[in-house]
Amino acid sequence: MTKRFLSPVPLPFVPLALAGLVGLAGISAAQASDGYIVLASTTSTEQSGLFGHLLPAFAEATGIQVRVVAVGTGQAFEIARRGDADSLLVHDTQGEERFVADGYATERANVMVNDFVIIGPANDPAGIAGAETVSEALALIAETQSPFASRGDDSGTNRAEQRLWEAAGVDPGGAWYRELGSGMGPTLNTAAAMDAYVMSDRATWVAFENPQDLVLLFAGDEALFNQYGSLRIDPERYPHLKHDLADQWHEWLLSAEGQQAIAGFKVNGEPLFFPNARPDSGDAQRTDGFRVGWK
Repeated sequence: MTKRFLSPVPLPFVPLALAGLVGLAGISAAQASDGYIVLASTTSTEQSGLFGHLLPAFAEATGIQVRVVAVGTGQAFEIARRGDADSLLVHDTQGEERFVADGYATERANVMVNDFVIIGPANDPAGIAGAETVSEALALIAETQSPFASRGDDSGTNRAEQRLWEAAGVDPGGAWYRELGSGMGPTLNTAAAMDAYVMSDRATWVAFENPQDLVLLFAGDEALFNQYGSLRIDPERYPHLKHDLADQWHEWLLSAEGQQAIAGFKVNGEPLFFPNARPDSGDAQRTDGFRVGWK
C-alpha cells in the first residue's frame, strides 16, 4: 500500500490507562472477526468526554465497538509500534508524520483542532494576562520563577510545551519548574494545589471540575494551535490487526457524519473540538473559526 499524507485544511487517568493495557499483547489474527477495535489515543480526548459522545454514534452507524487506551501521545505511539493497537488518534503532527515515514502507518489525516491555553492563579504573579504572545508569557513565568507544573510525560501536550519553551528561548528548570510525569487531569489537580501555572488543552480544562484558584490567563496565539490526527496502521507490518474495522473508524471520523458528531460535542454549551478534515465541515467548525472564536 502506498504511504501518503492527507493535506491539511488551511489555516480517567494513568491507572485506568494501565488497566486498559492488560491483555493487549494477546490480540491475534483469530480475533479479527470480533466486532471491536483497540484505539490508542490521548488523555484529552478521553477526559474531556469526547469519546463518550462519539463512540456510541460510531457503534450505531457501523456495529463496531471501540475500546480506548487513553495515554500520552508518546505512549500511544509506543503501543502502536508494538502492534497492540488497531488505530491511533493523537495530537503531535510532527510525530505522526515520522510514524508514517518510519513505516508504522500508511496514512495520517487531520480530524479536528482545538487549542492549548495557559492556566494560572487568579492573582497572576507573572503578569502573563497582558502578554502579546505565548513566548512572552512563558518568558515572564521563567523570569519571575513562578511555579509551573508540567506534565513531563512525553504526551502531545508535553511535546508542544517543550517546543514553546524552546521558541521562547527558555530552558526551564530549577525549583520553580515541576515535571510531574502525569496525565492532564492529575497535572491540573497538582497545579491547583500549588497555585502554579500550567499548559492544558482547552477541552480538558473546560471539563475540569477542581480549578480552585486557577483561571485561564492566556490563549489565542496561533502557536497554541492543537491539531489531532488519525493514523492507519500499516497492514503489511502488522497483519494480525483488525484493519478492516479500523479503516471504517478512520473513514467515519473523516466523513460528514463523523465531523458533524465532533462539532456537536459541547461542554456547558462550549464546543471543545473543531472538525477540520473536510472543506464542508462548516465555517464555525473550521480552523478559521478557531482563530476568530477562541481568544
